[in-house]
This record gives sequence, structure tokens and C-alpha cells, in this order.
Amino acid sequence: MDMMKPNINFILITGKVQNEDVAPIYINNLLISDIFQLCCMIVLVTKPLDRKIYVIFYYIYCFGVVTSVGFMVCIALERYLVIAWPLWYRFRRTIKISLVVCVVVWTLPLVYVLVLHFSRDYRVKITISAVFLLVPFPLLIFVLDGTLKSLSAAISVSSDEKRRIVGMLVLVLLTYTLLFLPTIITFLVEKARDNYTFNNLTFMLLQFSPLADLILYVFIRKGAIDKLLASLCCCRMDSDDNSRSSS
Repeated sequence: MDMMKPNINFILITGKVQNEDVAPIYINNLLISDIFQLCCMIVLVTKPLDRKIYVIFYYIYCFGVVTSVGFMVCIALERYLVIAWPLWYRFRRTIKISLVVCVVVWTLPLVYVLVLHFSRDYRVKITISAVFLLVPFPLLIFVLDGTLKSLSAAISVSSDEKRRIVGMLVLVLLTYTLLFLPTIITFLVEKARDNYTFNNLTFMLLQFSPLADLILYVFIRKGAIDKLLASLCCCRMDSDDNSRSSS
């Protein structure tokens, strides 16, 4: 009987994910990538004397950053599918698909780090880095725009869930714009790369991304955040009604 408990627990966990959603899987992987970043930042700040150790942890940090970007995109796409394609998403979501996506997201940053390591041309390195960070940006804009356009048609999704999803997507796009876009500018603009102050600022902003991911984790949980979003929406509706009545 004791040997069967792990299998039963796995079945229960799998069933729960299939019956609800797979977003927590991506959130948990995102938090793991944040742990990679935090551990590496501690080593990088201490500036070890051995150059090899510094380079190794720098590559691991880059690996964690790109991985976190990948899971941010996965979370945004998954929330978009809930709103825009609810019926398709309900029947297509499986834990196998989400696990395959997780494997792909963990593999691509590894390829990125290996290319950085073996490439000797500095221009190639910054170009590849810019591409890996720039591609998700228009995708996140498209996801938020598509979600806002599909809100009225998503009858099967509750109002609280809609507010939570929109709030999450806005937070993801805002985080990417404020924390990652300056780094992309540094890679693409030569004058920005030569500016020592701007380089330090972009690295500091990038270090705040794990904190923003913790806020994202709160948005996916039901509870107090629903009341906050509901009050904000009510305030907006009241202000619209007052403006209409005054006109």
C-alpha cells in the first residue's frame, strides 16, 4: 500500500492541473529560474577573484534571465488562450503538453548560453542576445491586445477571472517594458553600450525582475487580489458614469 501512495498523489496532482489550468506549472518554473538568478547575483556582487568562477556564474545568470522570459511568455499565452479560445483550451490543455513546453523553454536558453560561450565575435553575442530578448516583446503586446478584444466574447470565463487575467497580462508587459527593454536598447544602440551609467542602470533594472515575478505569482492566486481589482474596476466605472452624467 505504501508503494502506491506516490502514484496516487501524482494522479491527483495531474487531475487537478487538467481540471483547472496549467498556469501554476509555468509560474513554478518561473520562480525556479528566479532562484537561479538570485543565487548568481550574490556571487557576481561579491566579485570572486577567480575569473573562471565569475564567467560560469555569469552564464548561469544569463541562462536564468532568458528562461524567466520564456516562462513569462508561456504564462501570457496561456492566459490569452483562456480568454480568446476558451473551448479549444479546455479540451487541448494537458499536463503532457505543458511539460513538453517546459522542456523546450529550459532547452532554448541552454542553446543561447552555449552560443555565447563558443562565439568569439562580440557583435554576434550582442545580436543573439538582442534577438532572444526582443522577440517576446511584440508577442506580449499582441497577446494583451487580443485578450482585450476577446473579453466580451468569453462568456464561459467569470468576471473575476477576466480581471485577474487582464491584470496579469498588463503586469507582464509592464515588467518587460521597464526591466528588459532598456537592456535590449543597450544591445542594439552603440551609444547606449558606451554609456557606463546607462549600462549600470539597465543591469540594476534587470536585477529587479525576480521581485516582479513574485508580484505576478500573487496575481495568479485567487483571494485578496480579486477585491483589489474589483475595486479598481468599480472606481473606473463610477468615474465614467460621473463624466457621462455631467456631460
